[in-house]
Amino acid sequence: MVVTGGSSGIGLAAAAAFARGGNEVVLLGRDPGRLRHAVEVVRAAGGRTPAAYRADFAVLDEVRAAGARVAAEHERIDVLANNAGQLAPARRLTVDGFDPGVQINHLGGFLLAHLLLDRLRAAAPARIITTGSAAEAWGTLDVRRPGRRQVSRWAAYGAGKQANLLFTIEAARRWAPYGIVPTCFFPGLIRSGFGKRSPLFALGRLVFRSPEHGADTLLWLADDPAAAVPGGYFAGRRPFGATGRSVSPERARLLWEASLVAVYGADGERSGRGEG
Repeated sequence: MVVTGGSSGIGLAAAAAFARGGNEVVLLGRDPGRLRHAVEVVRAAGGRTPAAYRADFAVLDEVRAAGARVAAEHERIDVLANNAGQLAPARRLTVDGFDPGVQINHLGGFLLAHLLLDRLRAAAPARIITTGSAAEAWGTLDVRRPGRRQVSRWAAYGAGKQANLLFTIEAARRWAPYGIVPTCFFPGLIRSGFGKRSPLFALGRLVFRSPEHGADTLLWLADDPAAAVPGGYFAGRRPFGATGRSVSPERARLLWEASLVAVYGADGERSGRGEG
């Protein structure tokens, strides 16, 4: 079980639950201190030390390095919990030249999924579970230029979450024949470090639910036969609705092609392995 964004919040809650169930857990996180703490939490939950890799999804070379290490050290991956995400502070473009919110919430996970594709195919039936959000409804995503600068961090977050749904739709079309089930879920409003600089979210945390509650649907999607719906979008273990532009097959195809170029360069379509 590979969990990105696994050092806190929903990711850590899911990783601990996976460990309690006897699963081997692999953690990816950005902050070294939080990652060390997460290793201790998961070890206490499952009785064995999880593998942990540091990677900042705002730097694609770090994603490449972590992905290469995970692939080299693990022959098969049953579940990729594509959970890393951030309401990234408004700032200049990343070192890769992309909006930080879209890169962290979409392009980094898109790249990692490709880097681990062979390991997922080796474990088939395998699952990719991507953390989405109702914020997809306000996303202003240019599917032909997904990394372009957004007008605000909230617009970038919405664009990234719209991309998460479109990734799930196209991954299902391309990878379901390999025995890989991509799904997406909305965890609800959860108490975590997310949006901690936002006064609105700071106030809302008084009534938000726990990370464990947010992780419940992720855990269900990881192994329940009823959840094996390629391209499905869920909340509270039930199908969940999304705006039409976030589930458009044509937009999903265009985004996939543009994302391949973004993470692999102009030769992206040929560099993305396992493309159907």
